[in-house]
Amino acid sequence: MNKIIQIFKVKDLRRKILIVAFLLAVFRLMAAIPIPGVDPEKLREFFASNQLFGFLNIFSGGALSNLSIMMLGVSPYITATIILQLLMIIFPKLKEIYYEEGAAGRAKFNRLSRYLTVPLAILQAYGFLNLLISQQAIGQLTLINLLINVLVITAGSVLLMWLGELISEYKIGNGVSLLIFAGIVSGLPAGLRSLIFSYNPAALPSYVIFAILAIAVIAGVTFVNEGERKIPVSYAKRVRGMKMYGGVASYLPLKANQAGVIPIIFAISVLLFPQFIAQAVSIFSVDFSLKLNSWVTAFLNNAWIYSSVYFILVVIFAYFYTAITFNPQEIAKNLQQNGGFIPGLRPGQPTSDFIAKIVSRITLFGALFLGLIAILPNITRLAMGVSAFTIGGTALLIVVAVALETMKQIDSQLVTREYEGIF
Repeated sequence: MNKIIQIFKVKDLRRKILIVAFLLAVFRLMAAIPIPGVDPEKLREFFASNQLFGFLNIFSGGALSNLSIMMLGVSPYITATIILQLLMIIFPKLKEIYYEEGAAGRAKFNRLSRYLTVPLAILQAYGFLNLLISQQAIGQLTLINLLINVLVITAGSVLLMWLGELISEYKIGNGVSLLIFAGIVSGLPAGLRSLIFSYNPAALPSYVIFAILAIAVIAGVTFVNEGERKIPVSYAKRVRGMKMYGGVASYLPLKANQAGVIPIIFAISVLLFPQFIAQAVSIFSVDFSLKLNSWVTAFLNNAWIYSSVYFILVVIFAYFYTAITFNPQEIAKNLQQNGGFIPGLRPGQPTSDFIAKIVSRITLFGALFLGLIAILPNITRLAMGVSAFTIGGTALLIVVAVALETMKQIDSQLVTREYEGIF
């Protein structure tokens, strides 16, 4: 509570938080504006029968379930980021730009992500509208109406991407993550209301088990997110002019979950992509598109297959994202330049290899934990025959992780201001 009071005492920090809250309110307002020609009952049935689009609805903040102009959420932007990060592995030149050019390289990478978001949003909007028409969730659209809706949905995705980047600039958490967070939390009151109205005394043991699971997930996410392996680092004594530097011992903190919630988001984007592709194929052949769509839906609606693929993708993306964002060679190089070394290891390549080995080992536990939390609702549903949480394990994991990250960023700004006050 003291920290919360401090936040609102600092004028600059208070202004930033109020602006971010306003931007999130704008997102929620626009998420309630639907496109025309929607049959709410058929739309509800469609989302109840398709768990993949149920996930996408969570990430769009419920904007998808009422066919809002922001129905795609940040999905096209996330998909664009995945594609570019995969291209970084195929084309080393891209990786060099990203790492060696520093902030300028990352700005180029972000600019390419924005450009790629537009065609992906068009493709996803067209594919999803075709899917809804084929499922009779919305009526037939004329070519002009279809083009207008695709353009409006694409504009909504681009606007949401801009809002996310605008939020990130205020350094009160990651913008895209906060938008997803706001979307998930916005569905919580309705979910709790539904849970209360459908309360059945006979199902009390199930409610107790799910409450315990929810607390365990929150505690587990906090524990793994905060968990780190501390590698001891010593600094050699150096004399510069009349002063002596170094001769101290410190440590290098390696997080157990370097990738955060990104692997979960990436995995869901990849799982959704085949269905969008199946709909986009209708440009060339409607019959083949319907067959492909029914096959993809049947394949991924199998709970066992879906859970297995989802778990594997989360683990793969945890390693992939860690490899992209964490560079052991760069860490070893910085240590060497600052006169630091890990006791018992020579600076340079041996240090880099040791750090890479440690990161690979601890990432395994972080990745398995993320995968387990992601499929936890499916496991409980298969074991007990009922849904697990008002918001699923994946959503709960994202909410907790984003809250922790936002809290850290706010706390670091408070600490900075305290130091400025002292000196």
